[in-house]
Amino acid sequence: MSTPAVVLVSGGLDSATVLASARRSDFDCHAISFDYGQRHRAELQAAAKVAASLGAIEHRVIPIDLSAFGGSALTDEAIAVPETGVVPDEIPVTYVPARNTVFLSLALAWAEVLGATDLFIGVNAVDYSGYPDCRPEFIRAFERLANLATRAGVEGGAFSVHTPLIDLTKAEIIRLGLELGVDYGQTVSCYQADEAGRACGVCDSCRLRRAGFEAAGVADPTRYR
Repeated sequence: MSTPAVVLVSGGLDSATVLASARRSDFDCHAISFDYGQRHRAELQAAAKVAASLGAIEHRVIPIDLSAFGGSALTDEAIAVPETGVVPDEIPVTYVPARNTVFLSLALAWAEVLGATDLFIGVNAVDYSGYPDCRPEFIRAFERLANLATRAGVEGGAFSVHTPLIDLTKAEIIRLGLELGVDYGQTVSCYQADEAGRACGVCDSCRLRRAGFEAAGVADPTRYR
């Protein structure tokens, strides 16, 4: 029998690759996405396509309105999305306060119900925007929390948070995904994608994505407006 796992699927390039990686490892993948008040809600349509095409057992979209707090260009329309590129050693305004902590906590709750002890998330500490909740230190700390704060953990379960992309460059991620059969044309990474999922081409996420395809030496299937 295969082992159940909960996989965070945003609809972007990285999470699609993570889902494909988990499936290759013979996990029965339960995909979870979040409608959190993000301005780029087209990613949720992409997440549904990715989950279906990569063989997720099911896909759930959980509503949680982080725009009630704001504090990020992704959840507050009054804050402009940067279009000038990533500034080294600076956490950008596209950082959503505590987002991965919130998302992993909800994924953990679902995992307990499913009897799963494996979580997958597409964080990356190489080609990324400087978010503190994408670092290996954060993942290790959350894994410890998961095993302290749950009945499953207290009763002897051992939760693992898998981050198969954490040490890969964007180009390496893309090559891995293509090897695993990921259709990157289905994915949406842009922070200000339009309703049809077309990318702006100038936000930090678009720049990192485009550079990744260039470095990988493969055609970029992104639809730009």
